[in-house]
Amino acid sequence: MSAAPSPALPYTGRVLVTGADGFIGKALCARLAAAGIDHVGAVRAPRPGGSARELAVLGDFAAADWTSVLHGVDAIVHLAGRAHVATAREASDPTPFVVANVHVTRRLLDAAVRAGVRRVVLASTIKVYGEATPPGRPFRAGDPTAPHDAYAHSKAGAEHVLWHACRGGAIEGIALRLPLTYGPGVKGNFARLLDAVAAERRLPLGGIDNRRTLLYVGNAVSAIESALAAPALAGETLPVADGESLSTSELVLSLARELGVAAHLFHLPAVVMRAGGMLAGKRASLARLLGTLEVDAGRFRDLARWTPPFTVDQGLAATAAWWKLRHSL
Repeated sequence: MSAAPSPALPYTGRVLVTGADGFIGKALCARLAAAGIDHVGAVRAPRPGGSARELAVLGDFAAADWTSVLHGVDAIVHLAGRAHVATAREASDPTPFVVANVHVTRRLLDAAVRAGVRRVVLASTIKVYGEATPPGRPFRAGDPTAPHDAYAHSKAGAEHVLWHACRGGAIEGIALRLPLTYGPGVKGNFARLLDAVAAERRLPLGGIDNRRTLLYVGNAVSAIESALAAPALAGETLPVADGESLSTSELVLSLARELGVAAHLFHLPAVVMRAGGMLAGKRASLARLLGTLEVDAGRFRDLARWTPPFTVDQGLAATAAWWKLRHSL
């Protein structure tokens, strides 16, 4: 499923996108290119098929010379960072997260101040607020922070670096706290769930009474577009999300419908699943499947005069269509 033609962006400056070869970065750069917005994507290594004109290969971002790519740049969308880990031991070690998410952000913004960059949009995470919400009480702008793991702590640190760089008004900063983002090209746990549903595996996810708020990549790109242009967003830390929440059971049923397969769900008491998950070392993954984490993006919508251009159903349909195309080749 492709997006409908979008109007021209109300923005004319040059944009630097860090992490341009990442999940959101690829989609954002494609949108900027389609809209005729002058931009350059910062990447660590060359990527097949990448345009040399639109990509700056910098190697290790922690040691990169950002000055060279900031010439003429009016705004930065800072997407690069470290989020995913392979083991629980890696997740508990703060050093790689601090280097990738705090140190790199500090070096980039120090160079941005010297270069006269006007606006910086920082992609942060909803996990800075915490790992779960009570039923009916989503995370909202202005809520206190309670990061749990090394990743969330490092993103809170990156936000602190942003606001330090903005002191004195040299740079306008916007921090967007994003929930789990999905769409064509998705990886990680969402991709594994797609694979399991497509294979028609029996999943013990029936009857889970929770609510999860997600973010379709097309909506993420649209929100970043607004963050580049909307004057009212300067100085704000705001959650962004799809317009609807759904339970884990509803998510599986929707994916099955879009994939054209039968959903094989059965009910297993949550206490049994949690006990099994602890024994298997998958406690965090189970918490995301069983727990509630909702996001209220009302303040972002109001300040940016923004409405998510895609519904959850449209986002899941596009994701399933990508999965089917990829597996038909």
